[in-house]
Amino acid sequence: MIEPGSPAPEFTLARADGGEFTRADLEGKTTVFVFYPFAFSPVCTDQLNLYEEVVGELASRGATLYGVSCDSTWSQTAFTEQLGVSIEQLSDFEPKGETCRAFGVYHPGGFPQRALVIVDPDGVVKWTYQAASPGDLPGANLIFDGLAAT
Repeated sequence: MIEPGSPAPEFTLARADGGEFTRADLEGKTTVFVFYPFAFSPVCTDQLNLYEEVVGELASRGATLYGVSCDSTWSQTAFTEQLGVSIEQLSDFEPKGETCRAFGVYHPGGFPQRALVIVDPDGVVKWTYQAASPGDLPGANLIFDGLAAT
């Protein structure tokens, strides 16, 4: 996994509107990437629902949260619409897992590990966390701890 203190790698993720999200989009704000294995899976559903409850408090602390998976933008859109969450989803579908590999969170099974990465406004990775297993749900408190540590 990418180490704190490292510059965020160059990457390109797809947005639901067809646009791109790149390293340049990190500049000037604190970004929290939530890497998750699969849209519609039980733990991912619980994770996004939990984080939606604190997204306003994270924003008040200057942090923007993004979900990242290797699902297509179509799947991610259906997933967030079904859940009713506002957390923007970014797709690492094609080339599959390229950004996840750059951040060191790609699982050999073809999906992202369940991980959190905080990047500061200068594009430097400030804090990371990777769950011991893709089935483990990282609590929202970890994000707040990560923000306090940066």
